[in-house]
Amino acid sequence: MSYTKVDSRDVEPVGEGLRFLRDPLDCEKLGVSILDADPGWTGKEHDHAEDGQEEVYVLIDGAATVTVEGEDVELTAGEAVRIPAEATRQIHNGDTESKFVLVGASGEE
Repeated sequence: MSYTKVDSRDVEPVGEGLRFLRDPLDCEKLGVSILDADPGWTGKEHDHAEDGQEEVYVLIDGAATVTVEGEDVELTAGEAVRIPAEATRQIHNGDTESKFVLVGASGEE
């Protein structure tokens, strides 16, 4: 088969509205996740220095702040931010529900 299709709403959340789609889509090098964040939700601070994965966070709906290396990057619906693997990042959701598409890929072959 040349493609894989999945309804993201059918994927069981791993916690607090985060649904990883990499395995259900059978991806080899690309990670895609959907995040439905409640008002005031804060994610875990982390980086991907160990696995070399850069990420792009696309805010589909709502308003949120992503702290990258201590700098607050405010996002409104339709905006995106790219974060290099070694940078720490943490999502802080605003006062309304928000929806993100989170994409990650390793630069290594």
